[in-house]
Amino acid sequence: MQKTGLYALLAILAFALIFAFLPGAERAGTKTDAALQGVELRLYPARDPDAVWSFAARDVTSNPVSNETLLTGISGGKRVIKERGADGKLTGRETLDATLDAPDLTIDGQDDMTTRQARITMVKQCADILMKGTPENPVKIEQGYGFTAPIAEITSPNVNGHAEKLRMTFDFVSEDMDNDRSTTTYDLEATTTCRDGKIVPVKN
Repeated sequence: MQKTGLYALLAILAFALIFAFLPGAERAGTKTDAALQGVELRLYPARDPDAVWSFAARDVTSNPVSNETLLTGISGGKRVIKERGADGKLTGRETLDATLDAPDLTIDGQDDMTTRQARITMVKQCADILMKGTPENPVKIEQGYGFTAPIAEITSPNVNGHAEKLRMTFDFVSEDMDNDRSTTTYDLEATTTCRDGKIVPVKN
């Protein structure tokens, strides 16, 4: 059964949390996870109020004790930005900012997301970023900031790079990396460029 949004998920989580802490309930060995299948959901980060993440997931398992939600079988991951007019008010329109492909995602209580591997495509920059992590040091997507990864391969029409200990904002600004182990290559003879979020031929 398809569920849209987080409301159904939160209702089940609330029930699971109440059940887990009922008086007299056995704590040892008690399964506290709540699970859903075939879920479509949206995430509205409190620390990034103009951003909305959306996913479809084959399985969603949430643990109300650890306050973590695990998504597996993910498809259609994307981040959109709610548009504001000159007066600062929301117009009701949204702009696609990034797409996300990952085998799984763990969302914590701060809406930050971790995974062992992820591919983020920054639409405005036509940049593809493949990030790899480990169980001890995973790829992390921080709401209101950007993402970090132990290793990343960056591909774009004009710039390619290998980055280690990458820390980058959602505006595609690299704020930190291991410069001794990272490399950047600029293609001065590139035949394509990024314009309005699309790769187009360079005009001579």
